[in-house]
Amino acid sequence: MLLLIAVSTFVCGAFTVMGLYWLAFRTRSVASERLTQLESQTINGPDMVATQETSPVAALAERVAEPLNRLVPPSAAEAAKLRRQLMQAGFRSHDAPLTYRAIQLSSMVLLPLAVAGLYLVMAKPISSAALPILLAFIGGFFIPRFILRHMIKRRKLRIQWGLPDALDLMVVCVEAGLGLNASIVRVSEEIADVHSDMSKEFGLVNLEIRVGRSREEALNNLAERTGVEDLQSLVSMLIQADRFGTSITRAIRVYSDALRTKRRQRAEQAAQMAAVKLLLPLAAFLFPTLFIAILGPAALNLMDAIRNM
Repeated sequence: MLLLIAVSTFVCGAFTVMGLYWLAFRTRSVASERLTQLESQTINGPDMVATQETSPVAALAERVAEPLNRLVPPSAAEAAKLRRQLMQAGFRSHDAPLTYRAIQLSSMVLLPLAVAGLYLVMAKPISSAALPILLAFIGGFFIPRFILRHMIKRRKLRIQWGLPDALDLMVVCVEAGLGLNASIVRVSEEIADVHSDMSKEFGLVNLEIRVGRSREEALNNLAERTGVEDLQSLVSMLIQADRFGTSITRAIRVYSDALRTKRRQRAEQAAQMAAVKLLLPLAAFLFPTLFIAILGPAALNLMDAIRNM
């Protein structure tokens, strides 16, 4: 029986490694290579085809994600939504969606194989592992989505907490005589060590303006990349102030004061919610221990008294 388990495990592992090797290093047809080049030429323009290089990680992710794309091809709306979510999580690379699909496919394959291997090692019938393998397959599909949403939430929170400090520095820069573009560059340099996410986003705004995009378009892209509500309101306020010719310094100062007040209110709300969140662990872990420590001796004395009667 142990020999059969060992042979089955070795065969499953060998076929898994061979399949991954085939997906990663199989030769592609001339037609596929030509279609890839034409697609790159359509997206990036004819001048960028000769200088564009595909990284080995991107090529591996593309080949791994190809079976999942054939099985469940993403629509245009789903692809745009996935790219926007990856940008909000901080992954702005062109190959980020392919890498995400490759990770999702790998988890959908490796988790069921791990469950099946565990059942083989424990010498349990493989027929009883049908439900755990199905749950592992479903979990492999949803776990990357859960992790991505968690990363988006954490990054939005970091940007949300760093935005008031960035606006205070921007107010100082604008009042010192710098323009809005120069203030964005200065703020991105000053907060790089404290709020790196906010610094990178302001740096991207500066780069977009330098390559020829209008300030309104660059600010709209900033709001779309982050997905933070406070930053979207700031972008709308800056665009309106620029259109109607009002004082940008006064608008930023007023919005900075309101945003700092809002941050203090959020901190107070989080502190008040902490007491409510502590009720469940207290009721589940602390109160039963106290009851055992207090009522345990009395219960033992009562049991002794009943036995002696």
